[in-house]
Amino acid sequence: ARGFSTATDLADWLVRALGLPFRQAHHVTGEIVKRAEARGCTLADLPLAEMQAVEPGIGDAVYEVLDPERSVASRSSYGGTAPQRVRAAIGAARRRYLQ
Repeated sequence: ARGFSTATDLADWLVRALGLPFRQAHHVTGEIVKRAEARGCTLADLPLAEMQAVEPGIGDAVYEVLDPERSVASRSSYGGTAPQRVRAAIGAARRRYLQ
């Protein structure tokens, strides 16, 4: 759905930052997505109080992981979506197929 591309980032953050088991983080993320859908907004636009109603340990830092540009840039491993990785893949493809 539109606006929920960072849901996996949220679940991962809940595990790392709050120490939740992934299964619980997945459930919390699902509930937060439902609240965003009900309000007709993205995760990044959902008020903190709405997220805290699902998981009280969530703080302002959550918004850093809900930024789509940061999400893309954070995938910097081989084959990732970070701009430098995409440029490298394009360069490799050009060298391979255009020579």
